[in-house]
Amino acid sequence: MALLQAILDGLMLGGVYAVISIGLTLVFGVVSIVNFAQAQFLMVGMYVAYFAWRHLGLDPLVGSLLAFAVVFCLGYLIQQQLIRRVLKAPEVAQIFLTVGILIVLENLALISFGSEFKSVQVWYQNEAIEFFDLIVSMPYAIAFCASVLAGLVIWWVLAKTWWGRTVRATAQDPMAAKLIGIDPDRVYRLAFGLGVGLTAFGGAIILPYLTVSPAAGEQFGVLMFTVVVLGGLGNVLGAVVGGLSVGIIQSVSGLYLPLQLQNLVLFVVFILTLALRPEGLLRHKS
Repeated sequence: MALLQAILDGLMLGGVYAVISIGLTLVFGVVSIVNFAQAQFLMVGMYVAYFAWRHLGLDPLVGSLLAFAVVFCLGYLIQQQLIRRVLKAPEVAQIFLTVGILIVLENLALISFGSEFKSVQVWYQNEAIEFFDLIVSMPYAIAFCASVLAGLVIWWVLAKTWWGRTVRATAQDPMAAKLIGIDPDRVYRLAFGLGVGLTAFGGAIILPYLTVSPAAGEQFGVLMFTVVVLGGLGNVLGAVVGGLSVGIIQSVSGLYLPLQLQNLVLFVVFILTLALRPEGLLRHKS
C-alpha cells in the first residue's frame, strides 16, 4: 500500500512537472533556443498569483490565468527585443543571454520583494481526499487536474488549430513556412510567450503547497531539464511522459532512500539516458 501511495503521489507531482516542462520544450522545439531562464518565469508566475491573492483576493487557481497572461506578455517582449537578436548567433551567445535574463529576473525579484518566503492561505490547503486507503492532498490534486487540463488545451491548440499548424510548420522549416505566407518572427514571439506563460501557470497552481521567494525557480530548473531530456528535447508528448516519470521516480525513491538521497535514483536515470539514448525516450535516432 505504501508503494501505491508513493506512485499516486508521484503522479500528482509528475503532472505539474509535465506542464511546466512543456513550456521549455515548446520554446526549444519552435524557437530553437535552450532557455536557461525558464524556471525564473515560473517564479514570476508564483509572485503574480501571490499578489493577486493578497491584494485582489483571488484563489491561486484563478490567479494562474493572470500569471499566464502577464508572463506571456513579458515573454513576448523579451523574445521581440532580446532573443531574436541571438537566434542566428553562436550557441554560446544564446546561453549567455538566457543566463543573463535568469540573473536579472532573480535579482529584480530580490530588490522588489525581498528575500523572505511568502505563502498563501486557501480553504483547501490542509484538506485531503481518501479512497481505497489512499490519501491525496487536495492542493496536489487540484494542481494535477489543472495541469492535465492545461496540457490538453495546449495539445488541442498545436494539433487542431490553424495557429498550431503554423507553429509546427515553422518548427520544421522556417524558410518554407515563410514562402507560404507565415511570418516566422511572429510565430517565434507567440511560441516563446506561450512557453514561458505555461511555465508561469504551473508555478501559480503549486503556490497553495509551496512558498515563493526570488530563488523559488532554482529547485525546478534542473528538474525541468531532466524532464525534457528524458522525453526528448522539443517533444511535447515526451515532456508529459518525462514529467510523470520524474514524479514517480522521485516519490518512490523517497520511500526507500533517506531524504538526502531522494534525487539519487532520478539523476542516475538522467545520466544513463544521456549516455545510452541522448535523443530522449520518445525520439527516434536520426
